[in-house]
Amino acid sequence: MKKIAVLGSTGSIGTQTLEIVRQNRDLDVVALAAGSSVEKMEQQIREFSPRIAAMWDEKACRDLRERVADTDVKVLCGMEGLLEIAVMEEAEVLVTAIVGMIGIRPTIAAIESGKTIALANKETLVTAGHIIMPLAEKKGVSILPVDSEHSAVFQSMNGENKKRVQKILLTASGGPFRGKNRGELKNMQVEDALKHPNWAMGRKITVDSATMVNKGLEVMEAKWLFGVDLDRIEVVVHPQSIIHSMVEYEDGAVMAQLGMPDMKLPIAYALFYPDRRPMEGKRVDFFQLGTLTFEKPDMETFTGLKLAFAAAKQGGSMPTVYNAANEKAVHLFLERKIGFMQIPELIEASMERHRIIERPDVEEILQAERETYEFIGQVVN
Repeated sequence: MKKIAVLGSTGSIGTQTLEIVRQNRDLDVVALAAGSSVEKMEQQIREFSPRIAAMWDEKACRDLRERVADTDVKVLCGMEGLLEIAVMEEAEVLVTAIVGMIGIRPTIAAIESGKTIALANKETLVTAGHIIMPLAEKKGVSILPVDSEHSAVFQSMNGENKKRVQKILLTASGGPFRGKNRGELKNMQVEDALKHPNWAMGRKITVDSATMVNKGLEVMEAKWLFGVDLDRIEVVVHPQSIIHSMVEYEDGAVMAQLGMPDMKLPIAYALFYPDRRPMEGKRVDFFQLGTLTFEKPDMETFTGLKLAFAAAKQGGSMPTVYNAANEKAVHLFLERKIGFMQIPELIEASMERHRIIERPDVEEILQAERETYEFIGQVVN
């Protein structure tokens, strides 16, 4: 019986993780954490009987305590709750699917406690990769990627000499606005941005796919996860989303991982690694598919991706500013307070005003986030 804890259990990755648990009874959920979705959390507690449940929102935490008072679950609040889950003795694997930089401290705590990390929280490596990866190596902890692209790279490197990697090719669907020009993008509304052609994801990440910021964040993650220089990471637009990413080696061989666009595959791979388990769902029918196509990303139209490479190259605290500015801007866009094209504009403005801290600690990372939020709050009022 493998015991797992899930941070972000009511979100897209979290709920799909629990779907895998339902199909594999040798997985035991010992802890769950979420933001403010009390009803979903109550349902999960009654189904999976975790020892601990945590809610980030204090009011939601109090509400949950009352709702599940008839159970044995221990309900905790805020960062204290996340940290207790991260270090709980029973948990072997911590699935970090919680959104935002609140995932950094629990991930560090879990690594220090020797837990395997199934990583779906982008911000952890984007902002604190220089802290996380050396610590994981020191503690002998495995960080198993849950993102489909990074899982594909991980699988394509399996059994290979990583020193022979020439290039990582991250594939991108292009999102709902692939092929559109800047003039057309100015008129795009929230409903348009949320119509992803291939993937079913949460609202924030779906907007990130539309701006291609999501791919920029994945570039930063790949740099840390696989220890490659930025100039050896390339983005390839692949509209069919069948090839999830590729690795090119020094001899010219290219290894790729293919499959239907279904997040349960990389989640299950991380949970059961190095094993694979039978999984229901559609399979790739190459005869029906017929053609796979590839394009260069349009970084002059989708400047969010171009800015990501710039932020990653500058390093230090700049990726934190990039990420925080995007988070705030996407939130404003979803509330219809700014237009779609203002998202990358606010990211660029935030980066231009920031003075880089070369190797920020966790407090400096969080301070850079706060300052970026405050700046955008002053610009958009």
